[in-house]
Amino acid sequence: MEKYFNNPSEAVEANVIASEGKASLSTGKMVLAGMFAGAFIAFGAAASSTAAHGVADVGLGRVLAGAVFPVGLMMVVLLGGELFTGNCLMVTAALEKRITWKEMLRNLLIVYFSNMAGALFIAGLLAFSGNLDYSGGLLGAYTIKIAVGKAGLSPIRGIASGILCNILVCAAVLMAAAAKDIAGKIWAVFFPIAAFVTGGFEHCVANMFYIPAGMIAAMDPAYAAKAQEAYGISAEQMAALNVGGVLQNLLPVTLGNLIGGMALVGIPMFFMHRKGKA
Repeated sequence: MEKYFNNPSEAVEANVIASEGKASLSTGKMVLAGMFAGAFIAFGAAASSTAAHGVADVGLGRVLAGAVFPVGLMMVVLLGGELFTGNCLMVTAALEKRITWKEMLRNLLIVYFSNMAGALFIAGLLAFSGNLDYSGGLLGAYTIKIAVGKAGLSPIRGIASGILCNILVCAAVLMAAAAKDIAGKIWAVFFPIAAFVTGGFEHCVANMFYIPAGMIAAMDPAYAAKAQEAYGISAEQMAALNVGGVLQNLLPVTLGNLIGGMALVGIPMFFMHRKGKA
């Protein structure tokens, strides 16, 4: 009888094979694929903010954002981008000695900064697109609000929220590997990513878009005034949207994403489904 999906062991093996391909990419291809992935995630983030910015109820707004944001990872999975958070699963291939730890580290470092470049590119384009003018500039104010909240996140919350996020992101990547057709991959990605966005968890690559987009929006006096009027955000809070604010978020969130993806998904999956089979 034909199987319509891969079992967990086969999904992890597919990820190991994919990891071998990731590790063997040239630097140029790795950078290009990383930039595309960062841009794809930024598109999902920008579209989800546009969808949710006018919704007063927080829960409903997050559900709506969660229904839109997954398009970013769908594009990564189906078009082959290199995404830092999903690539944390390369740890399974390293444990099987199918790639070296040095190769994994090289990929993660190059992809991380390439993701950042792609996300920043979309944030810059967004500023010139007129998108932030929606609802009389409320979307611009909402973009500032998101950035202020992320820049002010405490390290403990950043780590914990990053862990929760990447458990779901890596689960989505493995579930997509379990599916054998495009429709299955789309739905496999949709539900875990919708859960992480609805839960308000922290994704380092998405934040590479959210915080810079808020920084750019805060430079516009009209958006800044709207943020003060609609959300009570002070000039001091907006002044904290700087490189220090970016690092205050990205450092703990990235650590949390690494722990969630490697220690709580990749390594347990290796011991459950791959140890002794290499």
